Formats: sequence, structure tokens, C-alpha cells
Amino acid sequence: MGSSAETQMTPTQVSDEEANLFAMQLASASVLPMVLKSALELDLLEIIVKSGPGASLSPAEIAAQLPTKNPEAPDMLDRICRLLASYSVLTCSLRTLPDGTVQRLYGAAPVCKFLTKNEDGVSIAALALMNQDKVLMESWAYGMTAFEYHGTDPRFNKVFNKGMSDHSTITMKKLLESYTGGTGAVLSMILSKHPSIKGINFDLPHVIEDAPPLPGVQHVGGSDEHCLRFLKNCYEALPANGKVIVCECILPVAPDSSLATKNVVHIDCIMLAHNPGGKERTQSEFESLCKGAGFKGFRVLCSAFNTYVMEFLKTAA
Repeated sequence: MGSSAETQMTPTQVSDEEANLFAMQLASASVLPMVLKSALELDLLEIIVKSGPGASLSPAEIAAQLPTKNPEAPDMLDRICRLLASYSVLTCSLRTLPDGTVQRLYGAAPVCKFLTKNEDGVSIAALALMNQDKVLMESWAYGMTAFEYHGTDPRFNKVFNKGMSDHSTITMKKLLESYTGGTGAVLSMILSKHPSIKGINFDLPHVIEDAPPLPGVQHVGGSDEHCLRFLKNCYEALPANGKVIVCECILPVAPDSSLATKNVVHIDCIMLAHNPGGKERTQSEFESLCKGAGFKGFRVLCSAFNTYVMEFLKTAA
């Protein structure tokens, strides 16, 4: 009967059906990030990936590798993995057991490459855990901004710095040159390839306190109000042919439904929620910032993982 009804639907009815389902999905949109958070905390993706290329595990096989004796664990894991498979985080195949029972088997989808530790021991999982951390979920419960709070909570400061550093390291693999603050991971990678360069890693004091000692990197703490002065000082210190390299996301002027746009508007709303005055920028806004600091030339060179390399040129190109 269901198939017959579907064949008789008009285009308008189909559109209404899809729109209703989309509305229902939006109404429960918090389910995906929180289920992913649980999966990451349980190391489910790491367990599946470590089972070998192309391998698929049953919920019972996954549960056997967890420190739990809960008899309901396989069923609970099946439900978690089933949702992740519906979002292409995992693959799912079926196996029929001798008694006729159908069992779901879960494998690693392509995105797991970035949600599990790579050869550098980093992954985007750290960023997912940071964004879903209790501290950011209650971002206005502490009487201070998120960045101010980091300096009072050593546990979350490490969670935040891990998220930022892992993301920077992964992106740097795709960019030939870039500069960033945080714990100095990106700057360290540049200096390892060019030992003659001396780098200054500029960030907030509580971030610098947690930054590891790195060859050739001088960590300098500072607050946001110093950033404009910092950029202008760069202009004054640079030779005539000097430039500042900026690596950032770029907002489209008009939003579309692409993954790239969704990625950057997500980040922009995170800034809106947690950091007063913080925002992502369009290309023209970056150019205005460049010219406002005294630079004469501006250009966008390339991008990787939705991060663009921009040059602020002291002399127009």
C-alpha cells in the first residue's frame, strides 16, 4: 500500500513530505554531534579502523573491546553505529547468521580518515570533542567569555588547545606555508622545513602557558586588543617587499548549501556564541582589514580543507 501511495503523489506532495522530514531532522539536529561525541569518547572509530583496511565489525565484536560488562552494550552500540552510518560516518553491511537472524556489520567510511589519529597522532576528533564540551555548551554560564574562561580551567584549556592544534596540523599538511598562533604546531612545521627562520607564536597568555617548547619558536602571550597593533607593527617591521601570510576561512557573500559554506557558517556561529566581536569574514572584509592596517596589496593564493592562504603585501603587486 505504501508503494502505491508513493506512485500517486504529486510533485507538491513529495515536496511537502521532504520538507516535513527536513524540519523534523532540524528539530533533532543535536542528536548527531552528541552521538558522535559518545562514539569518539568510547574510541569506537579507532576500534573499527584498527581492525584493518576494509574490515567490518559486529556490535558484539566492538563491545568486546570496551571495558564494560553491560549485556545491553551490543544493542546500544548498534544503535549508535546505525545513526553514524546514516550520515556516512560508518559503512554498514548485512550478514545472515545460521539461525536466520540478520546482523549489521560496521566499517570505516572515508571521513574516518580525519576522525581517527593519523601518522602525526592528530585528528579532527579533538575539535569535535572541544565543540561539544560541557564548557562550550554552557558558554554563558560562567560570567565571562569563553576565551577568558579557558584561563581558569586547566582541563578545558587542554581540550581547547588540543582541538585547535590538531586541526592546524592537519590543515598544514595541505598548505605549503601558513602562519598561526595557538600552541605553535603550524609554526613549528614551517620552521622544521626552514631552520634559518625564527618564528614568534602570538596568542593569549593561557594558551602560551600550555604551549610546548619548540625549536626556533618564541611563544608570546597577548590579548585580542593587541592584534590590530600587532598587524600594524608587522607592516612597520617588514621590508618594502615584505608580506604577512594569513590563513583563514572565507565567508561567501551569499550563502549556498555546499559543504564548504556550511563549514564556514558553522564556525561563524560558534564565534557568535562564544566570542564577543569574533566572526568569520568575506574576502572583501579581509581586504578592508589588510588596507586598514596600511598594506597596499591583497591577494588570495590557494586553499586546502576550506582554509585560504591570503597575502597582505606591503607594496602593491
